[in-house]
Amino acid sequence: MAPLDPHSFTDSTHPFTTHVSLSLYFDFASSTIHASALLSFHNPHTGPISIDSRSLTIVSVTDPVTLAPVPFSLSPPDPIKGCHLTVSLSNNSSILISYSTSPQSSALQWLTPPQTFNKTHPFVFTQCQSIHARSVFPCQDTPAVRIKYAARINVPHHLSAVMAARHVERRQPYPGEGWAEVSDSVWCAEGRVVEEFVMEQAVPPYLFAFAVGELGHREVGPRTRVYAEAVPSLLDAAAREFAGTEEMIRQGERLFGEYEWERFDLLVLPPSFPYGGMENPRMVFLTPTVIKGDASGAQVVAHELAHSWTGNLITNKNNEHFWLNEGFTTYAERRIVEVVQGEDRAALNIGIGWRGLNEEMERFKDNMEPTKLKNNQKGIDPDSVYSRVPYEKGFQFLWRIERQIGRPAFDEFLKKYIATFKFQSIDTDMFINFLKANIPGIEKEIDLEMWTEGTGIPPDAYEPVSSIYTNIVSLANEFKLGRMPREDEVADWEGQQWELYLENLPKSVEASQILALNERYRLSESKDYEVKVAFLQLAILAGCKDNYNEVEKTLKEVGRMKYLRPLYTALVQGTGKDEQKIFAKRVFAEARESYHPIAQGVVESIFSKHL
Repeated sequence: MAPLDPHSFTDSTHPFTTHVSLSLYFDFASSTIHASALLSFHNPHTGPISIDSRSLTIVSVTDPVTLAPVPFSLSPPDPIKGCHLTVSLSNNSSILISYSTSPQSSALQWLTPPQTFNKTHPFVFTQCQSIHARSVFPCQDTPAVRIKYAARINVPHHLSAVMAARHVERRQPYPGEGWAEVSDSVWCAEGRVVEEFVMEQAVPPYLFAFAVGELGHREVGPRTRVYAEAVPSLLDAAAREFAGTEEMIRQGERLFGEYEWERFDLLVLPPSFPYGGMENPRMVFLTPTVIKGDASGAQVVAHELAHSWTGNLITNKNNEHFWLNEGFTTYAERRIVEVVQGEDRAALNIGIGWRGLNEEMERFKDNMEPTKLKNNQKGIDPDSVYSRVPYEKGFQFLWRIERQIGRPAFDEFLKKYIATFKFQSIDTDMFINFLKANIPGIEKEIDLEMWTEGTGIPPDAYEPVSSIYTNIVSLANEFKLGRMPREDEVADWEGQQWELYLENLPKSVEASQILALNERYRLSESKDYEVKVAFLQLAILAGCKDNYNEVEKTLKEVGRMKYLRPLYTALVQGTGKDEQKIFAKRVFAEARESYHPIAQGVVESIFSKHL
């Protein structure tokens, strides 16, 4: 076997899948999907082929032309990679796999009506990054393999579906579409409809995405529609927050070349969505916590938009090179924000990122391998080492190159890089070779090996310099000496200024100081979760039990891992703290079912490390 990804059973000597055609029947009563997947390969193959599967019941594998059974075997589950599905081909260029998902699918979250905004109908959505597409359909689940796909989604008629693909039509079900797994009487039952989609551009499996629920939408631009549950107030707030999206797309095109995906639609998901955003092409998924009322949430949209070039067009070959997705995208996001929202806003972003990067060094101090841009993840669950390092250290590396050669030259390099590698999956060595070929002598000016393979923060990384950043950091330093900022000093602060201020306060301050700060500025009640969570983390570390009600409320109302990870860690990290640990375990036990499976796993890994 010749593996090409530590997180996949895919064998580099086997033909790669080029197209997948899916029929998906959604059974909300059992939280399962009964499905068939037609996998087409680059060329006919004789011999075994390795496919990734997790929590799937494989019913049959057949030749789609003759319907003859094709031999297959399924290994016991690996705790990280799932099951190894081995199919024995005999000059086959395609196979039809009939299967069912499990309620325990790591990509899917099934929400009951009480867990939705309208509390009337159920809802389901996917989150396939990093290695969870295999729990929705059997596939070569590595970003080294790019696929086109088509999907027929069969759902109750009062619900609708969206997908990271082009919508073809909504129609009545046809007999025979369910293939072997779903009978015609079930597939074509009264009250069912089919939503049909196609993705005509090759994407890595982690960008496969859909959502089904009671959905509404608002138009916000010529290429953008914002979707959410059909709650008028939610849709209106989202439309206001993301009104500037078309301008961002135009600036992205000016910087990085043509937008290749036709549509840039947005879906605001229920609060349990585990990330800030997910860059699914044509249909970006967003947490409702980015709707802040001041358009600052649009910066998450800028990040996901930037992925349209770096991540979706050019993709890391596997998760050991994740910085190629996220470092480039963080750089691109800040360039877009700088033009659309101004240099001060971009400087705040960089400052918050710099603080976060330094905190990650502390988090990984006992094992610095995850602080490398190019790191070894053999035997490592990528969700367990997810961090800001690939984002912020990757950004710092690209910013260092920009400073060395100048912005105009770097802009030309970026456009050439994107044009050269678009619709390809690459690794760090390929990038470095391209960099050295196109910027001769760069390796003499910058230690490229230290940046990509060294641990920690390189000495030529750069803390941002701007008057707004310097002023906020200065005020944070004065707080350490006992001086709270005056109201006139913070009168024009928005969420990002407060976030940067709180991030720069020491993690060990007196409870009396925290209480006084909150009494004056009510930060524990902020509607901006970045501010609220940064404050609550400090309150936990200072032992302020007065804020535990707000901590519990926050942990129960949102499932974004950016908030869960610091709050649960602050509660259980360190010796003693028995009361805090009991509190954390109780809250998680009560909130667990409202979290996405990926978030459940992250909290459980925090507990296993500290309890």
